[in-house]
Amino acid sequence: MLNTPLLHPEILRILATAGHHSLVLIADGNYPAATKRGPRAELVSLQLSPGLPTVAHVFEAVLATVQIDEVKTMGVDRSDSYAAATPGDPPVWATYRELLTKADSHCQLEPIVKWDFYEAVSSPDHILTIQTADTQPWANLLLSVGCRTFG
Repeated sequence: MLNTPLLHPEILRILATAGHHSLVLIADGNYPAATKRGPRAELVSLQLSPGLPTVAHVFEAVLATVQIDEVKTMGVDRSDSYAAATPGDPPVWATYRELLTKADSHCQLEPIVKWDFYEAVSSPDHILTIQTADTQPWANLLLSVGCRTFG
């Protein structure tokens, strides 16, 4: 029996093959996962029903399973028609910061505006997209896998 909060066999398989700097996208339910991904990225769809699971649910499980060096968010492009609904930081970002603190991570959220985020995801280093059913705006996360430390 696994002793980790992450139990999904396909996600575990792909994470086990990840190396330093491999990219993992945890996408919300609106993200165009079929077309906006790296050339070798595998897609795992977890949409159960609207809002279940959320990006935060998956992020918490991944943080407890592998070392993460960077956390990039899809930043709000103020010229985007959807930006008016989110005048400041998207509320979900506070949840992500709490999860990073709880995991004793030194990572900070690094916003990248939408079109640059799509470009970052298209990297050949992108190995996995986990599509959630999250309905919160600007909830996408792009994680860079770290490496085990010595000592």
